[in-house]
Amino acid sequence: MTRALAIEWAPLGITVNAIAPGTIATASRLTQLDDPQVRSTMLDRIPLGRFGTPEEIGAAVVYLASPGAGFVTGHVLVLDGGAIAV
Repeated sequence: MTRALAIEWAPLGITVNAIAPGTIATASRLTQLDDPQVRSTMLDRIPLGRFGTPEEIGAAVVYLASPGAGFVTGHVLVLDGGAIAV
């Protein structure tokens, strides 16, 4: 959908991108992430060895909404600490 909309809306000067977050340490996830066994299993799948933060997701949103990303369209930015690369 991101790519299709990027192509459709490009003539209007509208860029379309998406963010695909991995495991983010949010308040709603803390109960699950505090379990040592669950935490260890999940961290083993993330090459950076940590969970992402809401601030990191926010920074990606700010970038994609900024003039600096004016030539970026049709892209899915994966923020997962390298998990997709494994």
